[in-house]
Amino acid sequence: MTPEQAIVEARGDKVRPVYLVVGDERLFVDRVVAALREAAMKGGIAGFNEDKFTAGESASTAGAITSACRMVPMMAKRRFVLVRGLDRWEKKGDDGGGDDEAPKPGKKGKPAESPLDELAEYAKEPADSAVLVLVATKLHGQRRLMTTAKKAGFLVTCDALARNALPGWIQNAAKEKGHGVSPEVADHLAEIAGPELGYVSDVIERLSLFVGPKQPFTEEAVAEIVTKVRPGSVWELIDALGRRKIAVAMATLADVYDPREGGLKLLGLVTWSVRQMVKFDSALRGGSDPREAAARAGVAPFKVQEMTQTVKGIPPGTLARWLRLLAHADLALKSSKRPPQAILEAMILEMCA
Repeated sequence: MTPEQAIVEARGDKVRPVYLVVGDERLFVDRVVAALREAAMKGGIAGFNEDKFTAGESASTAGAITSACRMVPMMAKRRFVLVRGLDRWEKKGDDGGGDDEAPKPGKKGKPAESPLDELAEYAKEPADSAVLVLVATKLHGQRRLMTTAKKAGFLVTCDALARNALPGWIQNAAKEKGHGVSPEVADHLAEIAGPELGYVSDVIERLSLFVGPKQPFTEEAVAEIVTKVRPGSVWELIDALGRRKIAVAMATLADVYDPREGGLKLLGLVTWSVRQMVKFDSALRGGSDPREAAARAGVAPFKVQEMTQTVKGIPPGTLARWLRLLAHADLALKSSKRPPQAILEAMILEMCA
């Protein structure tokens, strides 16, 4: 099931006795866990009916977890048992048949089940008086716990959003707070604030406070709150690159570069603009007129003429080369020890070559 479906179940007081929450999008995981906890704790005293475990810790055995689930709730309908870090019980490169902790001898010399398999066994006949939430970033798809969760329907997948889905998520998140945001601004935000939804959500909260109730999110507000670089300044840089004006491009870079941001947000803005140009150019080559191409690329109507002149003045293959250079610069900013401004300057020189 999706995170939204799990949250709907929780809010409808239709919680299941077991949930396996798997994925690397922390915001989805946290929201699902919070909703399930609230539903399980409804009408009870949290301190008496809640247990939290972390896989791999000495006290966090499968036996201790299942015992906590079978404990009778105190003045409440259910207990809430949370287990994080289940992937710690998996070996690296494991094929699904073993766990990080070697099985200890069981009764009559037989090897005991692994912790994950013990939890899978519990999930077959769980206690109705508890909500067990198991959290992992990733588990092998063929592991018994995973196959049981899929078959029984208690697997909650919290994968990171794809880049093309992020603008829509931003628009919905803004709408929930009473704000409108155009597709262009949403895509702009996705480029400079994504992909981690926790940070994107924080940006939306700050924008909401900045623009005020029922006011739309604008490019100016994004420039003020997220990055000090305005889209107009970035377009000046793009225009200079397209015309091979190295001196102007370098001067513009020096003017908009903010050392406190390490170059990544500025690079995101440039990448966003270049992607617009790629979409615009592709639409033109497909037979669209400039206004139709602009609509497809998310280009503002007043920029159509300027965009048309810039794109037509760039030699074939240049935009694809620019995207490769932007990708190399992104990797360098995240992993190289070179000064960020020097990396961006070298990128500008290459783009103008």
